[in-house]
Amino acid sequence: MIRRRPAGRDRGSFTAELAAGLPALLLLLLAGLSAVNAVGTKAGCLHAAREAALAASRGADGAAAASRAAPPGAEVTVTVDGQRVVATVRAPVRALGSRLPRISVTATAVAATEPGVMEPGVAEQGVAQPGAAEPPTPTVEPWEDGP
Repeated sequence: MIRRRPAGRDRGSFTAELAAGLPALLLLLLAGLSAVNAVGTKAGCLHAAREAALAASRGADGAAAASRAAPPGAEVTVTVDGQRVVATVRAPVRALGSRLPRISVTATAVAATEPGVMEPGVAEQGVAQPGAAEPPTPTVEPWEDGP
């Protein structure tokens, strides 16, 4: 004969376990979604920093190039240091919970200045402006197979 336990002893245990485990699962879900959001924001900052560094190394306005590609609320810093350009983009990560700490991500890109691109203020010292004298166009001769 099979003995059955009375239903009264375990009654409601699933509800108690669910009530204890559900907040932990929601917290893990919020943390995971915030981490995914932070990675996406970091990728956007890196893209904007690369755009800024490349634009500034070619003589264009790097901050304007970065602001077109940067995530909302990002701060862009572009510095020219001799023969290199350093662009830094910092953006806040929107947290999915109002009580979570606010974090921000930063990305930096470095590019070498293009030959012939002048730094601001150099033209006043008597150095020629870029584009004033075009360099000669290189010619390409066809390659011939041996005899």
